[in-house]
Amino acid sequence: MPVLVQTILLLTIANIFITFAWYAHLKELNHQPWFIAALMSWAIALAEYLFQVPANRIGHTQFNVGQLKILQEVITLSVFIPVSVFYLREPLKWDYFWAGLCLVGAVYFIFRNA
Repeated sequence: MPVLVQTILLLTIANIFITFAWYAHLKELNHQPWFIAALMSWAIALAEYLFQVPANRIGHTQFNVGQLKILQEVITLSVFIPVSVFYLREPLKWDYFWAGLCLVGAVYFIFRNA
């Protein structure tokens, strides 16, 4: 499997975990004390690291740190929008589109000389 595909798959899984670590407590644990939510978030974040660290190690064999970071940001927004809209029931906003368009520009500039 190509390095780019491995990196994207692992970062996507990592981002699903970290998005839930950051935001699921707003829906699921909003009646609990904040420190309970923090402990649950840390537990979920551990799972995120189990995918993120290998993703970056694999990715770094072919890409530089800047390229990995921009790739990460694109994946983050790609995961965040569906979670925000479908799980947290937040309204879909045009700002997501504009932010995504800016990230497309960032991808172009960071990968154009690769």
